[in-house]
Amino acid sequence: MRSPVSRREVVVSGVFTALLVFSILSLPSLLLTTGGRGGPAYKNWLFLAAVRDSSGSGGGGAGYPVSFAYLISASTGDAARAARLLAALYHPANCYLLHLDREAPAEEHRRLAELISGQPVYARAGNVWIVGRPNLVTYRGPTMLSTTLHAVAMLLRLGRRWDWFVNLSASDYPLVTQDDLMDVFSRLPRDLNFIQHTSHLGWKIKKRARPVILDTALYEADRSELIRPANLTTNRRNLPTAFKLFTGSAWTMMSRPFAEYFTVGYDNLPRTLLLYYTNFISSPEFYFQTLACNARRFRNTTVNHDLHFIRWDNPPKQHPLYLGPRDYRRMLLSAAPFARKFREDDPVLDRIDRDILHRDGAAPGRLFSYGGWCSEGDVRLCSNPQEAGRKGMIKAGAGSRRLRAMLNKMMSAKNFRRQQCR
Repeated sequence: MRSPVSRREVVVSGVFTALLVFSILSLPSLLLTTGGRGGPAYKNWLFLAAVRDSSGSGGGGAGYPVSFAYLISASTGDAARAARLLAALYHPANCYLLHLDREAPAEEHRRLAELISGQPVYARAGNVWIVGRPNLVTYRGPTMLSTTLHAVAMLLRLGRRWDWFVNLSASDYPLVTQDDLMDVFSRLPRDLNFIQHTSHLGWKIKKRARPVILDTALYEADRSELIRPANLTTNRRNLPTAFKLFTGSAWTMMSRPFAEYFTVGYDNLPRTLLLYYTNFISSPEFYFQTLACNARRFRNTTVNHDLHFIRWDNPPKQHPLYLGPRDYRRMLLSAAPFARKFREDDPVLDRIDRDILHRDGAAPGRLFSYGGWCSEGDVRLCSNPQEAGRKGMIKAGAGSRRLRAMLNKMMSAKNFRRQQCR
């Protein structure tokens, strides 16, 4: 017979799980709201709304071979970094969603909104949004996963065209231009999913797979913390037999078909795994890996790479090392399209801007990376992303050649199938 303590823990866990599912399903009320009088402070912040182009086509990648939907996640102190990353990534064909953790001060939310709304190009293209009712996010908790799922659902609901979803943090930075990325990915099948994964869990069995945790951010208004039930019998679980666990990097590039599958798909596996990972430490490092490799339709679409250059201690610690000027050559040789993590305004970012992206945030007309829609430093070209004769034009450079060589090696007959879901 269960003790009263055990019964209470089961009830708490059940309520916790229900709250996670509810937070994802109740998307319409969370989508880019501006709020009104008398509500919480965050409802009064300024937010961008989507603006259709003058032709009425709505943009969204029209005229370009492929396009991307980006989630930029930021926390306290990241407003300026997120705005800089957006400018470095910006292209009128893509979609951009920025999420600043609810725990950040209201003044910082206003600052982010001002930085974004201060760029008229974003409004003209109508492809940049800020989450109007941000989530409370706990590091290593399932609220990190629910925020990503929330973002994917919003980007699908907007009705814009995009081919791949990319999740980045404010401490990431691109190592290629968007024209480079479009040029390379236009040659790839649209169902590929770049998800680093392995079934060799190692130390993660004891530290991740067996412990049971609760994320207070799912059921408390202003507290984000991971807690563990006191009863040791409920704090350890057996490994599942209904599916096989996979783990890997939390940073992914996922295809639109896969995004639609886990958001509105007919199969129940995405929801089953979501419930399983509700009480799991670092669930973003498990959920998409486990889902892709257990779904028959998608297990052969995985590319075992997170498309990032990341430097770790030896042996690896919880966080990667910060990148700096000494890492520039290694970043370039890696051929990865993204790198992390960087300190705010590190000098190496200025070198990436100058030598790779050909942008200068302080110079008129050079805020954005070099590309067919915004080149030669002409302010007029960059101020009107829908200008006739420029729309659909791509100017790929050295970054395209580096990335293509990396993907050719990764997806060769020798490597591609051998590294899938094993």
